[in-house]
Amino acid sequence: MKEQHESLVNQKNQKQELGNGVYDRYRYPVLTAQHTPLFWRYDLSPKTNPHLMERFGINAVFNAGAIKLNEKYYVVARVEAANRKSFFAVAESDNGLDGFRFWDRPVDLPSTDVPDTNVYDMRLVQHEDGFIYGLFCTERRDPKAAAADQSAAIAQCGIVRTKDLLSWQRLPDLKTPSPQQRNVVLHPEFVNGKYAFYTRPQDGFIETGKGGGIGWGLSNSMEPAVIEKETVIDPKVYHTIYEAKNGLGPAPVKTKYGWLQLAHGVRHTAAGLRYVLYMFMTDLADPTRVVYQPAGYFMAPEGEERVGDVSNVLFSNGWIADDDGTVFIYYASSDTRLHVASSTIDRLVDYVMNTAKDGLTSGTTVETLKTIIDKNLLNEEQNKNAAKSKAHV
Repeated sequence: MKEQHESLVNQKNQKQELGNGVYDRYRYPVLTAQHTPLFWRYDLSPKTNPHLMERFGINAVFNAGAIKLNEKYYVVARVEAANRKSFFAVAESDNGLDGFRFWDRPVDLPSTDVPDTNVYDMRLVQHEDGFIYGLFCTERRDPKAAAADQSAAIAQCGIVRTKDLLSWQRLPDLKTPSPQQRNVVLHPEFVNGKYAFYTRPQDGFIETGKGGGIGWGLSNSMEPAVIEKETVIDPKVYHTIYEAKNGLGPAPVKTKYGWLQLAHGVRHTAAGLRYVLYMFMTDLADPTRVVYQPAGYFMAPEGEERVGDVSNVLFSNGWIADDDGTVFIYYASSDTRLHVASSTIDRLVDYVMNTAKDGLTSGTTVETLKTIIDKNLLNEEQNKNAAKSKAHV
């Protein structure tokens, strides 16, 4: 078992061939339930576990925040036990693509006066105030629900901070005007001297109701963090990949052209909800103003990624922009496993700024395609004429 586990952890990843030019996928997931340490899952004493039974089941490893510190690549993954409760655990890698190994112990997350029933999907951000903040969803049962309804829940944004990923200080949960909050992200810089948050206002645990999209709000402090007014900056739109709901993924990456934003969009299908990733860019001076937004999805589940506990889902809440311009995008598939894709700042900026926006009708979609076709056919004809002329000479 130990040999098999070491072989899995040390498995070298392989870039998939024939990418789309925007990003590269890799053959193997970077983390799965089988990557968790054997001494988490098994009592390794022959005396107390003579049959070598698994004593603590791990169901899935997915939805990880990410950060680079001291030349190491770290993810804080959502680990879901067999009892459906999730917790956070840190895994590190030397290169960001493979070799991720969990630390011996999970994150010892401090609780609030009202204990979290479940926690998940931590976004990490190195803020200019010097702290690394972790914003995550904290879920508790709805106290107003009838006894017969054991699925009614309330989601809010929990907040912790650290400087080393070892010691975590719990801060009060974020307060906003919305009844529930999920997918909250902290902007890495102060805005007008205040802490800035991307929110996802919603009326219920699943349905956003009148929430309407990715929100924005400011707080004077983190102790406590209180947003008095939310403004939707990226609304959900009819017959798009985010017509049901959308939420920001990781904290944005700053470029000279604007803030690169990675988000997830959700739509209803006959087979259930479909989650994909999309990108947009906001203004450097005014992060509430969307300046570029390519049509459609940036990344959607493919092949085996479409199969898992919650099928047909891609979700990302972590990426790392390296010093050389490489970007590692950590995304989970079907609420089951964690993958990595790689790109560069230059490629992502090119994609966001030079891909046509959604015209919101079939007619404008065809016009966009015709523009590309006409340009390519013209170039092909010019190349043929140039070749003929050169051959004649």
